[in-house]
Amino acid sequence: MPNSELMSIGVFAQRSGLTSSALRFYADSGLLPPADVDPVTGYRYYAAAQLERATTLRQLREIAMPLAAVEAVLAAGADEAARLLDEHVAKIEGDAAAARQKAAVIKSALGGNMPGLLIATLKGPVLADAVEQVLTATAYELGMAVLAGLHIEASDEAIALTATDRYRLSTRTLVPARPAEQTWAGTVDGDDLRSAVGDVRRSALIRIEAVPHGIWLRMPEREDRHCRTLPEEFPDHRLMLESLDDVTTRVTISKDLLLRVLEEHPDEHVVLHITDHSVNVRSPNDEYPGIPLSATVTGEDLQIRFEMTTLYPAVSTAIGPEVMLDLRGHNQPVTIRSADRGDLTTLAMPIKLDHSA
Repeated sequence: MPNSELMSIGVFAQRSGLTSSALRFYADSGLLPPADVDPVTGYRYYAAAQLERATTLRQLREIAMPLAAVEAVLAAGADEAARLLDEHVAKIEGDAAAARQKAAVIKSALGGNMPGLLIATLKGPVLADAVEQVLTATAYELGMAVLAGLHIEASDEAIALTATDRYRLSTRTLVPARPAEQTWAGTVDGDDLRSAVGDVRRSALIRIEAVPHGIWLRMPEREDRHCRTLPEEFPDHRLMLESLDDVTTRVTISKDLLLRVLEEHPDEHVVLHITDHSVNVRSPNDEYPGIPLSATVTGEDLQIRFEMTTLYPAVSTAIGPEVMLDLRGHNQPVTIRSADRGDLTTLAMPIKLDHSA
């Protein structure tokens, strides 16, 4: 008879999340042999100490890890196991990216290989920088896939890239090297664009062509890259921009100096106290004494509070040595842009000030 502390294969299956048939398979493969087998009945029994290995085995198989790799992970130390997991995930991601590209080629063939609509021809390094800057305003939210995308609007005069996570809205306008064939608008998958940025940056000119369900980035001397378009409707950012109140306070300040103070700020929230000739960066509850920064200020004195995760990327992506903040009150969106170049603009939403603090 088996030890009374052992459990039957059915009980072990329930506790480990593995089916009885899977446990028999892993026993036969040597990955998880039972602690005891009844010589008469052939019944298999497992020990409680085997639950951790069984759970890890199940989790590894749930991420489609091959048996040989599972065995290597189970036999390895923590650091080596982590490296093997990273390798496996990287392979899955690479395979998925390759599958997306192949699917795009198939979709084009199903459409009769019709040429795409030319959206714009842009300098590769300029486009890569713009994509990276604007994509900082994206977010991953369940049921809101469009917030992880980059909205593109193309005309014969300019191409505008816009993204929003509902707390920030970033938009950058580029002048194409060659005009578009006609106006076009769509929201492109942000992850597809991120994966293409490296190749885009190393290409002198990029032809962007719109096709059903996506765009093609045509790169001479490099493999063309396909990026999916998202079917969801992008938020009406133009209405938001047009409905902004008048600016009541304008601040021009050194970008590097403001970023340095924000980097050293100990709180997850930051309050900007704006007066005649300075911006004082302090904590919401005055626990942090604050640092006054020299600035050019016109308009009303103001206090305004931000999440650090909203304000810092809005400032860091601004172009040029100085950043301009257009403020409309303590509870209204702030426009943040370069003081001398207006082609990249970010709207940042403040959070409610606690006047009782």
